Amino acid sequence: MLAAVIYAADLITKTVMLRTLEGEAPLVVIKDVLQFRVIFNSGAAFSIGTGMTFVFTLIAAAVVVAIVRTARKLGSRAWAVTLGLLLGGALGNLTDRLLRYPSGFGRSTQLQGHVVDFIEVLPGHFPIIDYFPVFNIADSAIVCGGILAVILAWRNVQIDGSRETKEATKDD
Repeated sequence: MLAAVIYAADLITKTVMLRTLEGEAPLVVIKDVLQFRVIFNSGAAFSIGTGMTFVFTLIAAAVVVAIVRTARKLGSRAWAVTLGLLLGGALGNLTDRLLRYPSGFGRSTQLQGHVVDFIEVLPGHFPIIDYFPVFNIADSAIVCGGILAVILAWRNVQIDGSRETKEATKDD
């Protein structure tokens, strides 16, 4: 259910941003803090790997398959939230990679679509680095899901809801 909400929110916000801001100046929401600016990202975060769109598409598809397969073993509400965030985000960006320019049905450049990013925080004022990457709802869900996965793994919470203890690992 959470994956569907994330996926729908991602698709709706990207559609709204494209219809209202594509080719336009950024929409300043809070001066020097938050603005919406449409960009098309062929790479990953920080535009890393811009020439590897095809690879990112395959990785996103593999992540979706892995999450769906893992979900059958779910017994933990926390892991359900985590996987819901990851799945919704992966599906959102995978949809862009499959259907957005320059990809799309009938085009010769399959699996190479650019992801629509539009949320920009601290534009031109980010400490340490010159800018924070422009992102979208799917990216946010993936990052939050990743952080939750690390916390759950650190706390030894298993997918089925059980907890692995140190005593249990000594007996193995």
